[in-house]
Amino acid sequence: MLPIKPHIWFGQNKAKDAAEFYTTLLPDSVLSYVNHFYVSDHECEVVEFTLAGQSFFGISGVPGPSISPSISFMINFDPSRDPDAAKHIDEVWNKLSENGQVMMPLDRYPFSERYGWIGDKYGVSWQLILTNPAGEERPVIVPSLMYTGPVAGKADDAINFYCSVFKDSKRGTTAPRPEDMGPDKAGTLMFADFYIDQTWIATMDSAHPHGFGFNEAVSLLIPCETQEEIDYYWSALSADGEPGQCGWLKDKYGVSWQVASTVMLNALKNGSPEQIARITQTFMTMKKVDIAALQQAYAPNQ
Repeated sequence: MLPIKPHIWFGQNKAKDAAEFYTTLLPDSVLSYVNHFYVSDHECEVVEFTLAGQSFFGISGVPGPSISPSISFMINFDPSRDPDAAKHIDEVWNKLSENGQVMMPLDRYPFSERYGWIGDKYGVSWQLILTNPAGEERPVIVPSLMYTGPVAGKADDAINFYCSVFKDSKRGTTAPRPEDMGPDKAGTLMFADFYIDQTWIATMDSAHPHGFGFNEAVSLLIPCETQEEIDYYWSALSADGEPGQCGWLKDKYGVSWQVASTVMLNALKNGSPEQIARITQTFMTMKKVDIAALQQAYAPNQ
């Protein structure tokens, strides 16, 4: 299996503008490609970019839900890997805070000497943390899922579910609340993380009234190379959830996933305008992705 890739739906904002901004934040970051296709009368802009080694997809041009802080991206500033980590966390915070919204100020907290949570000018949420270098190393970028509203308290169940679905999986750190803390009950997760398909993902529970929850604006994309993989993940993740269009689904906790084909991803990156038009037209008719139909639409001899 290939690593899971976060997918951000920027709505009317320009995906390319956002990607170019993010690639200025950290080393090992690059805008991989930009391309365009049409959905009805809307010209869509699709991008792939790498931020500190983590690949992201983005799309804009089609109206969609507002980006929710329920899925944020943790940036680990590790002094054991970067002697100037304390300086760099401030530099990245200052860039992200321009026209952004502070959710938790950059400050000292019981769990970190320096931590802050901010929504940037595009609406994407980031958690910046000066990492304690003890223990197993984590990537610089870790997607973080916050289970709130009707799914508050279900983060541990969700981890067990994801680790049962993905064969390449393991649990990492687990930090349950030792006692009731306001609306958050003892045993719910202050923090935990887990590993699936070469990807670390963090989770937490929050029973506080936030006014937001999981939605399609940030999803987790699974690049599949075979129809067997697509069939398996589509069935497993949509169980007790909501199957959608074009490989999208919501699992039983409300988290959005895309069970995608590498044929489609390769077409968006390398296809001619005619090939992209054909394959996207075919793709828009699908619920679960059909690789054979995509390959036929992508074929050059049409």
